Amino acid sequence: MHKVLILDDEKNICVSLCYALEDDYQISWFQEPKEAMKLLQAQPMDLVLLDLKLGRYDGIQVLKEIKTRHPDLPVIIMTGYGSIESSVDAVKAGAYHYVSKPIAMDDLKNLMSKALEHARLSKQVVELNRRLATQDGTKEMIGKSPAMESLYKMIDKVKNINSNVLIYGESGTGKEMAARAIHFGSDRREQRFEAVNCSAIPLNLLESEFFGHKKGAFTGADSDRKGKFELCHKGTLFLDEIGEMDLSIQAKLLRVLEDKVITPVGSNQSIHVDVRLIAATNRDLKKAVEAGQFREDLYYRLNVISIEMPPLRQRKEDIPLLVQYFISKYSKLFSKQVTGARHEVIRFLESYDFPGNVRELENIIERAVVFSEGLLITMEDMPQLHFSRSSKDDPAALRLAGKTLAEIEREAILDTLKVTGQNRKRAAGLLGITERTLRNKLDFYAQFPVDQA
Repeated sequence: MHKVLILDDEKNICVSLCYALEDDYQISWFQEPKEAMKLLQAQPMDLVLLDLKLGRYDGIQVLKEIKTRHPDLPVIIMTGYGSIESSVDAVKAGAYHYVSKPIAMDDLKNLMSKALEHARLSKQVVELNRRLATQDGTKEMIGKSPAMESLYKMIDKVKNINSNVLIYGESGTGKEMAARAIHFGSDRREQRFEAVNCSAIPLNLLESEFFGHKKGAFTGADSDRKGKFELCHKGTLFLDEIGEMDLSIQAKLLRVLEDKVITPVGSNQSIHVDVRLIAATNRDLKKAVEAGQFREDLYYRLNVISIEMPPLRQRKEDIPLLVQYFISKYSKLFSKQVTGARHEVIRFLESYDFPGNVRELENIIERAVVFSEGLLITMEDMPQLHFSRSSKDDPAALRLAGKTLAEIEREAILDTLKVTGQNRKRAAGLLGITERTLRNKLDFYAQFPVDQA
């Protein structure tokens, strides 16, 4: 049921509209714009009916504020002061349409249906454009090495096979990108792709995330919510870090894979789903099975087709291509004029093993673009503390020599925060850690001076 917000300073109008529409829509109504804006901020709505004259408030200004915060939300203006000028002003400000009071309910319902359909089609166009842009997912994967060519061939072979796929690979090798390439290259490309990081969602919410829930199923369940399996019907669901999934959820996932049926939390009604599952892990699941940390039956159900992502150290010939790609990406993002990297920078990167793989290389280049003051990235722009160099004449090595690891780490954190204007999210990304880890380290160094750490 679509959610409709009514904002009118006359209580009788709000109540009348509520009675007339409540059989077809979930209605919320307010007389004060501030309260309405709070609701819009707290939960998504599908349509707004907005009075043009709201006592001391100007409905056009409220409309502009709504469209600024929620540009895709359709708004129908209502007014008892009908005029061509106010109608034009409302449409210019982003209103879908304009109705005059007294309101003919049949006309309003018809207009609401058209507004909702227009919004649905607009979202569909955006989604289709996005899918078309990534229809061949391998185009987003950078590399021409033999290891990557073998990966492309494997993706092409399995893309239209509806069996489950298990992608192995170290952190930062691009497992989600490979999953997207499989989906957007397949005959399921017109349907939905969803990704879930199994290690990032609390256990008590994971079942709801997968299977959805009914209103009132638990504290905070204020409305019905579809889970990822239902959203991905006829599409693809990607489960990253599946090796971190709790055994209790593993059992429920196994039943879904076997029966193709889900049951939302708090519901007795089963829903049939046709979902292609792609899972990924950086763990050895066989060892996890032996240790009793992963269900053997689920392992074999998932591991119908396995794909191994090559670590960057096994495809170093791709480093120049990746470096150039990331330089172009972050030069545009930061409005910089960096066009490439000096030869010695490329050679230096090729000599490094990259335990963090492509993700680590991306973070290094992002940081280098931030620090760079010329057209080409130089050795002075590189985060030397990430590397082990043997030259006694290396200024960076001399600068770091004799310092404790805690001192080096603290210095790196503070320097990066300074460069990013104290933006912790950006700093964490540049340092290759999570924002929570950064916060914990800052708290630690605030309590313990580095000479005591």
